[in-house]
Amino acid sequence: MGISTPGIGSGLDVDSIISKLMAVESRPLATYDQKTQKVQTRISAYGSLSSALSSFQSALSNVGSRDSYTTLKSSSSDNNILTGSAAAGTAPGSYQVNVTRLAQAQSLISSGLASSTTTIGTGISTRISFSLGTVSGGNFGLAGSALSAAVATGGIANGSLKINGTAIATDASTTSAKLLAAAVNAKSDTTGVTATAATATSATLFGSGGATTFGDIDTSGGGTYSLTVGGVEIAAQATGVAAGAGVSAAAIDATLAGSNATTTALAAAGITFTGTAAGGDLQFKNADGSTLTVAESVTGSVLGGIATSSVTANAGSSTSAYGALTLSSSSGSPISVAGTDPTLAGLTAGSGGSYLGAGFTQSGSGSSGSIVIDSTNNTLAGIRDAINKGNFGVTATIVSDGSATPAHLVLSSSKTGTASTLKVTLAGSGGGGSDPALAALLGYDPAGTQNLRQTAAAQDSELTVNGIAVTSHDTTVKDAIEGVTLTLAGTGSAKLNVTKDSSNVKSNVDAFVKAYNDLNKAIKDLTSYNPDTKAAGPLLGDTTVRTLQASVRQLLGGAVKNLSGPFKTLSDIGVSFQKDGTLATDSAKLQKAIDSNLNDIVGVFAAIGNSTDANITFNASTSKTVPGEYAVKITQLATQGTYTGTAVLGGATVIAADTKWTVKLDDTDPPSSSNSATVTIAAGTYTNDELATAIQAAINGASAFSSASKSVTVSVDGSGHLLVTSAKYGSVSNVSLATVSGTGVDSVFGAGSAAAKGLDVAGTLGGYAATGSGQYLTGETGSPVEGLKLLVEGTTTGDRGKINFSQGYGYQLGKLADTFLGSDGLIQGKTDGLNKTVKDLGDQKDKFANTLADIEKRYRAQYTALDTAIASLNKTQSFLTQQFAALSKSTS
Repeated sequence: MGISTPGIGSGLDVDSIISKLMAVESRPLATYDQKTQKVQTRISAYGSLSSALSSFQSALSNVGSRDSYTTLKSSSSDNNILTGSAAAGTAPGSYQVNVTRLAQAQSLISSGLASSTTTIGTGISTRISFSLGTVSGGNFGLAGSALSAAVATGGIANGSLKINGTAIATDASTTSAKLLAAAVNAKSDTTGVTATAATATSATLFGSGGATTFGDIDTSGGGTYSLTVGGVEIAAQATGVAAGAGVSAAAIDATLAGSNATTTALAAAGITFTGTAAGGDLQFKNADGSTLTVAESVTGSVLGGIATSSVTANAGSSTSAYGALTLSSSSGSPISVAGTDPTLAGLTAGSGGSYLGAGFTQSGSGSSGSIVIDSTNNTLAGIRDAINKGNFGVTATIVSDGSATPAHLVLSSSKTGTASTLKVTLAGSGGGGSDPALAALLGYDPAGTQNLRQTAAAQDSELTVNGIAVTSHDTTVKDAIEGVTLTLAGTGSAKLNVTKDSSNVKSNVDAFVKAYNDLNKAIKDLTSYNPDTKAAGPLLGDTTVRTLQASVRQLLGGAVKNLSGPFKTLSDIGVSFQKDGTLATDSAKLQKAIDSNLNDIVGVFAAIGNSTDANITFNASTSKTVPGEYAVKITQLATQGTYTGTAVLGGATVIAADTKWTVKLDDTDPPSSSNSATVTIAAGTYTNDELATAIQAAINGASAFSSASKSVTVSVDGSGHLLVTSAKYGSVSNVSLATVSGTGVDSVFGAGSAAAKGLDVAGTLGGYAATGSGQYLTGETGSPVEGLKLLVEGTTTGDRGKINFSQGYGYQLGKLADTFLGSDGLIQGKTDGLNKTVKDLGDQKDKFANTLADIEKRYRAQYTALDTAIASLNKTQSFLTQQFAALSKSTS
């Protein structure tokens, strides 16, 4: 194909001609762009409307929620001691609170090892069980040995004893445990330690061989005899009395057994006694720690007496017992003993302490669990990891103190309070005994052997509220003041004031007014018209905007349906429309409404349900719930799943070692492994109540259950049967037990024990069908009560009063906004339609652009042909011109 250059042959400016023709042909393209720009402007305007409406809805989400109307506030005079929060219905008042102790968790530490990986014991498989419970009786502290005779005569030199870094003032006059205890107690405010003292004679003072050990007194040879204890004469014999006719072991016992001058004098002196002289174990005690002397005074010839037969001469005797000190830590922390010579006080230098004379009761509200330690994990690190993996309310860490044996295992309860004191027991796993080395390291029983050392005691928060004593296992104290939750932060006194709070209501009303006015302004800007400039807003006359505006104004212009109380419209609380279409608040009228009926204002804005039955509570509703008054009728109350034993407990149940049961709790259909756990019941002999507590703690301590907030209660019914009850209500509530090893479920609960699923609540709302789920009853779809959800408690069926349901302005407007927003909303529908228009215009423009290309091609073809024709004519003209010129020359 040859190269064509339009216009060269003809002299026509073909490109210019075509360009001008195409400019005319292309003019409709600008129309498409103008139309697209207008549509995009409307799309942008709808975006602005959507944004304004979303902001409006966001502001209403708080205004329309009944939970946002806190009508009470509490203030503390010292937030470093406590803060408080008051629930609706709390009586305003002023409360003086004195916090004397904060709750804390117990902490125990083991003796030291060379490292965290040091092998402990021989690897014998040992089950270590952890229980949480309460210590009762006794005290935490140190028990000293009896003072010496040297102290009784020379006292205790000053500086000999320091307790928790404080010197105890003693001197030569400190000659008894009684006086030493007084010196210790004089410093208790700084040491945190108190002291008691007691004195006891030897239990074998009168011998251990029977009546012959105390020989019958014989004064027939002319002597006299007197037996005194602590200066109180308990027996005397004049001269001339033969053996057997006067003082004897039996006679002494007879005197001490009666109510007479002797026993009265002993009691007055603080002296008590146990045992008998005839039995050889008569022992005297003095609770104040004074030195106690037992003396035989004789004159002349006397036979018999203490450790003397009735035919053996008695020259008299005197035996003194010296008191011993017992120290008690008020905080349950270790006591530090030091000084130049603490042995004079019967104490040993160092730090320590243990529970003395205490008992331990496992807590049913606590959890328990166990781990198995064998040759694969018998190190401190292995024990730590096994405990923490168990997740049963005990945490373990390893600390290093820098000594020759620095590694210590530290155990702590994950809960605070006295009911979370630890007990650690060890037993053989697999039929054998436990590893002695593990037992020596970790065995801990507040009522027995304590191989772990307590560094912090489990303790409750202790406080008084207006002088009334209150205790709490936590630093969060609920309902010590009805409706108020106290959060304790320190010790000391603070005043808590609970007052009406109108600021929250005011802020909600202000937020509502502002949200509406902001939306109103946005709509006004989008639909405005300026007569001077003839400029119109992008959504002027738009039906969607008009519908939104009309719907909002219609809603706000009417009363809240079915709302009880004095306020039913915005104007009732001082909010009204202005001439420019905005809302404004009459502050004085609003304040008057707040002062007179503060709690009733919530219904003006939020969805609420008021029940005539105190045990039926409004929980939730939906936009489809119709305001109204609905009768509540209950045909079935919700129940809990149970597992009931058939065997009557005998009062002493033996649980063998390695007793494991599989427990399924609140299992689903089909079953899920997450609802099942294998629990270990610690070996031992249990009373009925102890057995119930042990089973409950074992189940609740399973991590599969505790992490899912599932729990049970285990009790013994009036007939002596064990009863396990799920904490959950309804058809999803169930409990089942199965034996894995050790003592079988049937041997404890009895053969044929029954598992029963819970039942859902059933009934109607306003005569309409409702669906039960646990204790919640919800109106069914398609009825006026659709979505109305009530919590049904109490113990009665039948007619249960009425629920009065209303939807306030904030709630209704929020739901109205939903119909315009979202993927199915009116605004999105409009936006989608406009976007489609933009696409269609684009498609039309592209199609027209393709048509223009064809037109240009046709023009170019036509003018190219014209160019060629003209060029050909020009060529012919030139040829003819040349020919005519040649002919002219030839004829001339």
